[in-house]
Amino acid sequence: MLFETFNFSNCIFKALEENSYKSATPIQKEVIPLVFKENDVVAKAQTGSGKTAAFVLPILEQLLNNPTQTKKAKIRVLVLTPTRELTLQVAQTFKEFSKYFDRKLKVSSLIGGQKIGEQLLDIQKGCDVVVATSGRLLDIINKKQINFDSLDFFVLDEADKMLNEGFEEELDLVLKSLPNQRQNLLFSATYPKKILELIPKITSEAKKVVLDEDEINLENINQRLIEVNIENRNPLLRKILKEENFKKVLVFMANKRATDNIAFKLKKYGFKALSFHGDLDQEERELTLQDFKEEKINILFATDIAARGLHIEGIDCVVNYDLPRSPADYVHRIGRTARAGSSGTAISFINYENEEHFRLIEKKAGIKLHKEQIEGFELLGTKAIKKKGNAPVKGKRKSKKDKLREQALKDSKA
Repeated sequence: MLFETFNFSNCIFKALEENSYKSATPIQKEVIPLVFKENDVVAKAQTGSGKTAAFVLPILEQLLNNPTQTKKAKIRVLVLTPTRELTLQVAQTFKEFSKYFDRKLKVSSLIGGQKIGEQLLDIQKGCDVVVATSGRLLDIINKKQINFDSLDFFVLDEADKMLNEGFEEELDLVLKSLPNQRQNLLFSATYPKKILELIPKITSEAKKVVLDEDEINLENINQRLIEVNIENRNPLLRKILKEENFKKVLVFMANKRATDNIAFKLKKYGFKALSFHGDLDQEERELTLQDFKEEKINILFATDIAARGLHIEGIDCVVNYDLPRSPADYVHRIGRTARAGSSGTAISFINYENEEHFRLIEKKAGIKLHKEQIEGFELLGTKAIKKKGNAPVKGKRKSKKDKLREQALKDSKA
């Protein structure tokens, strides 16, 4: 379906053409007409599906058709996202597609890591669209410096990721600050129990959009499962990067320390690599992403939390240096490649210690991968046999912090 069929205003269509938007993705075909009809929407949509444009474009059209009558802009749209990066990207999308409006659309990004005073001043001057992380938005709500009386649209983007990070209470507080009369749009890559419990709090009459995008995306991804001892992952990664002509590679690590460590080691071997994690300040994060987008570097080592919501075109390989914690995270990770109909590669390193965990990921994700070994990096040793009576005692498991310390120690030796 071509974007022409949606009958967008000329100023929006001009921006679409300028950004080479011609054909709508499946999620856009379903969601855009529903938003035009003023329906609440709950949509299952993967990273790279085009979901941002699916809500930005029809909202902009509605704002054009029903402009604010006062001279000072009032908040008509609120978008909540789980990360700073996604917040900035969504805000930029609103700006990009409204650039030819006669009256300039005022878009404010509310995120941590930036001076709250400047953000408050921006709001007080008047804005049409607010894109925010829940923490910073609550800070401003608690200061009683923001008014949602004119709100028409509430968008919750990547809702499952937000709840996975334990933001339920923050989200509940934000919802209490919003008017009851509003159009609600919720997007989530997965539908865990927490999402099903959240939906009734936001909307009672939503149109549900569920596309079988997992299968479509997975078909375009060459998923490889490579057996390798933990201490040989680093040299194996270097070998793969040298032999394969990948343009942009996103490597997922378990923790910040390992991210810095392995990126530093690869740079010593001449690779253009940087790390990306929550300990970087906002300016460092933005510069790193810009370098990756512009291919000044072509390998980005990242943690799950930092990489959440990254929408970077042209990633042709994702490496699970450390395995994700859940099947949903696995799909989120490898969904960074093979976007918009392109193809990509996803490589996961496994060993005797985490093989069982990956089998669980396979089962839940509905996939079955063939294990392979690379000559010179064959998996050594034998699989530990569990003895009777040695089952772990409930309540005596290692803490997450202890596990991260152990993993960092192993990575530092790699």
